[in-house]
Amino acid sequence: MSKIKREAIDSNAAEGDDEHDEITTERRVMSPAHYVFKIESFSLLSKHDINMYETNEFNVGCVVLSDWIHGLGDLDESSVSGYPSKDVVKLTTETLHAYKLLEPGVLSLCRRLILYPNGDKSKKGEDHVSLYLALSEANPLKVGWEINATVRFFVFDQIHDEYLLREGKDRRFHTMKSKWGIPRFMPLKTFINPSNGYLVDDTCVFGVEVFVAKSLGLGECLTLKASPESFSHEWKMSNFSTLVNDCYSEVFTAGNHNWNLHLHPRGDGRNREKNLSIFLCLADSGDQKVKATFTIWLKGKDGKKHEETGGTNWFNSAVKSWGWPSFLPLKTVQDYLVGDECVVEAEVEVLGTSKLKLLNRFACVVLYCFPLQIQSPKTVPSDLSLGQKIVEQLAP
Repeated sequence: MSKIKREAIDSNAAEGDDEHDEITTERRVMSPAHYVFKIESFSLLSKHDINMYETNEFNVGCVVLSDWIHGLGDLDESSVSGYPSKDVVKLTTETLHAYKLLEPGVLSLCRRLILYPNGDKSKKGEDHVSLYLALSEANPLKVGWEINATVRFFVFDQIHDEYLLREGKDRRFHTMKSKWGIPRFMPLKTFINPSNGYLVDDTCVFGVEVFVAKSLGLGECLTLKASPESFSHEWKMSNFSTLVNDCYSEVFTAGNHNWNLHLHPRGDGRNREKNLSIFLCLADSGDQKVKATFTIWLKGKDGKKHEETGGTNWFNSAVKSWGWPSFLPLKTVQDYLVGDECVVEAEVEVLGTSKLKLLNRFACVVLYCFPLQIQSPKTVPSDLSLGQKIVEQLAP
């Protein structure tokens, strides 16, 4: 039996203007159905100045089918655009041959989990672990759309092999309110005490459930390095004064990832003919996010270096490069040329990586479909309405 505790109203429990939220606390054995977030080396978050971490986006929510349907011949499943995947949309051959979907639409509810390991001080969450759920910024809801959701946040008790979850009342997400969470999810002293089981061997696991939507079986593992190894790379460019177009260095390896340097010999954009522009690029991001710190400098005669320029950034498939459009004035660059050769050196340290993982152990489905409008179908299944037929086939 799960132990449920109805807590008193906490004026600091919920984010935004929801100061009268009532939070329910419960313990259960079953894992979170929608997203699990594992952190290895939790203590290094503070060391690397990671005061807030946003996970990769994950899809939960409802499929919306409000399209016109016509019986205009055969329809291959691969031609039905806009659906999440073939694993989700499995229309039967009979239905495909009987109906044609025009301009199909899906309400894709992309979300991300946000963690403040030392508390969200802006919401009075100091000395606590703070957790939030936010809608996608890349694919926000359209004006007038809204989503009613129940959100549950989890932390895994590794000693008792069960989860502690905290749940608020039903939430309404829309364009003006796209985030909700619990700034005082758990006191930091309670969380870091190994005897409580939440942080063991500096490893912890968080999770979230939104509605009872189809589980994607996706998770994410953030791994941080206690003693990151530094890797250096030297790039020589001959006949530098004749270079006009963008230049890319050969690929080099640092922290088990492939990188290269991108240089604009005459400057990038507004820096054209003014400054040298240079960027560090991640060449193999895939589904990973990579946290790296790096320095870049020019090496002149007798090993002379100009003042090093450094930075720290998260690299991923959306942000593959980071650097300086105005790295060094072109006039100053001349002082560091060896003949007409330009030598660039880079030093890269990978602080940590975040990888998506397929967990394959969650199975819970609720699909919400709006009524379908039908026009001149060739055949109508006699035993089931079209709406029932599609709902049945959407289930795994």
